[in-house]
Amino acid sequence: MPIKNLTFLIIFALSISAFIYNARRLYLYLKIGKPENRFDKPIERLKRVLSIAFGQKKLLREFVAGWMHFFIFWGFVILLTATTDAILEGLFNFNLSIIGRPYRYISFFQDLMGTLVVISVLIALYRRYIQKPKRLQVEKSSKIDATVILILIFLIMLTMFGTYATKINLGDLEHYELRFASKEIAKFTDRFGFDTQNYLHEIFWWLHILLVFGFLNYLPFSKHLHIITSIPNVYFSSLKPKGRLNPINFENIENVERFGALDVEDLTWKQLFDGYTCTECGRCTSACPANLTGKPLSPREIIISIRKRTMEKAPILLNLKPQSDEINGKTLVYNYITEDELWACTTCMACVQECPVMIEHVQTIVDMRRYLVLTESKFPSELSITFRNLENNFTPWAFSHSTRGDWAQGLDIKTLAEDPNVEYLLWVGCAGSYDARYKKVAIAVAKLLKLANVSFGILGNEERCTGDPARRAGNEYLAQMLIQENIKTFSKYNVRKIITICPHCFNTLKNEYPDFGGNYEVYHHVEFLERLLIEGRLKLVKPIEKKITYHDSCYLGRYNDIYDAPRDILASIKGVKLEEMKRSRDRGLCCGAGGARMFMEEKIGERINIERTKEALSLNPDVIASACPFCMTMLTDGVKAEDAIDRVEVKDIAEILLEAVEA
Repeated sequence: MPIKNLTFLIIFALSISAFIYNARRLYLYLKIGKPENRFDKPIERLKRVLSIAFGQKKLLREFVAGWMHFFIFWGFVILLTATTDAILEGLFNFNLSIIGRPYRYISFFQDLMGTLVVISVLIALYRRYIQKPKRLQVEKSSKIDATVILILIFLIMLTMFGTYATKINLGDLEHYELRFASKEIAKFTDRFGFDTQNYLHEIFWWLHILLVFGFLNYLPFSKHLHIITSIPNVYFSSLKPKGRLNPINFENIENVERFGALDVEDLTWKQLFDGYTCTECGRCTSACPANLTGKPLSPREIIISIRKRTMEKAPILLNLKPQSDEINGKTLVYNYITEDELWACTTCMACVQECPVMIEHVQTIVDMRRYLVLTESKFPSELSITFRNLENNFTPWAFSHSTRGDWAQGLDIKTLAEDPNVEYLLWVGCAGSYDARYKKVAIAVAKLLKLANVSFGILGNEERCTGDPARRAGNEYLAQMLIQENIKTFSKYNVRKIITICPHCFNTLKNEYPDFGGNYEVYHHVEFLERLLIEGRLKLVKPIEKKITYHDSCYLGRYNDIYDAPRDILASIKGVKLEEMKRSRDRGLCCGAGGARMFMEEKIGERINIERTKEALSLNPDVIASACPFCMTMLTDGVKAEDAIDRVEVKDIAEILLEAVEA
């Protein structure tokens, strides 16, 4: 065997062996995580890989950065053929050109994608060092790592072009006639003379192959590990309804040391894999309402901390390294992630929405909240009152449970106890039952249903909080108590169809109750009212000459993809001028009340609701429309704080529609 081939074979074997060793090491680290089934529904998972991983669907939400990464990704995919060329030459002294004429087209795409990758790398370096967008401002080590990766990619492309350019100068024109970029480089290298081309070819080829192998073996130690893990992470991403939290099984708790997640071994293998896959692109943090308003929470740093802690502790847990009191004395919560970070989260899902590799930040944050609440009883003091009210009054507020149905007095609405033979249960929720402002929304919804001759009833004082505030605050035990009580009541009256007034109730009843045996047909009032309009059961008779901007509830929009129904209702009303805020639909900014933040004070940074209200007021609307009691409260407070209460109203979609259908 020629020296070149033998040398290459040794380097190839060593490189692949080193990569397999380190890949196996990373795989073993995942074994410290709890089991979780992410192998179901392979066809659905493959479809997601095609649209998100290969189609780069999420990355393309940002034009420049999206296309830049698109070309780098597809450049790598197509340029695997160039790497195959180099490996075949090293092993057997030939390359893919043996396939004949089709290779001409492969070579064209190699040059095209190589050119686009080079341009994209230069744009990436420009953005990182000249433009310096906030989300790319990371710690020095990460910045150096990113730069090393970009330079390696650039040099891999350059040496690939050099390899093919010298081939062209050596007379191999038949296979390379469509290589437009390599031809241009060949013009430059041609000046060194024909006899030198063989030496140049060997130099370029060896540099190329060494850079490729070096790049491959650098990845397991780099934040760019996502180049390897992003596709499987997308494949293993949750197929459950967005935002459905995993329940805790409280039936067998004798040997349970703690609930929730204190350290990495309390997380699932998929949550640890999320840590491997974080690209540190900062899209999650740049969309986070808590971070935007000066809170300490950075979803990116949460995931990075999980990766750092996994790399530190997993070898010890697996007995791959000796025990260390220093490392064992630390925990993920407290030493890497603070309580203030965890409690700042509004669970709005903006981070999950923006993540291009399908990392699931919210579940992980809630799991750590669960540890604080269930194991250590550590939570913001305001939540003590909330939890106590939920336990005693079945509502987050200190209202008597016996008055829960008082809002409906005089409306001729029967309870299911009085008439169980109705088609729909109108789930009023805590705000619609007790909050003075939102009672008006409950009344508006009820009146619209009656106008449309919908058969419905309410539970009155048999209704309890759905459990959403307790779940998002980490008090899973209390949440499950409320859930089971409600399911028992639903079974008692054979409830099958539910209309909700609150998106949080809607999401919980529709997406989370099935985990506890409660399967129902659940509608939020805006989608149900839109259906009544389409069916002609509600008639629009009165124009409303007002400029309206609509605020998307996170739990209605990002959680359940209901964006059009409220807008279609407003657009159908004569005289309404609908204007969109800059951050709307799936880019909408949270009001700040989700994740039980409604019941906690904002003590750090600016108030999220003020940030959102200012954006709405910048349009000079007559009405800020919403479809959520929490959003209505936060926006109303914001309008008052901005001294705009005399000129701007905050109304629910149902109230606006009722005004348009009543003569």
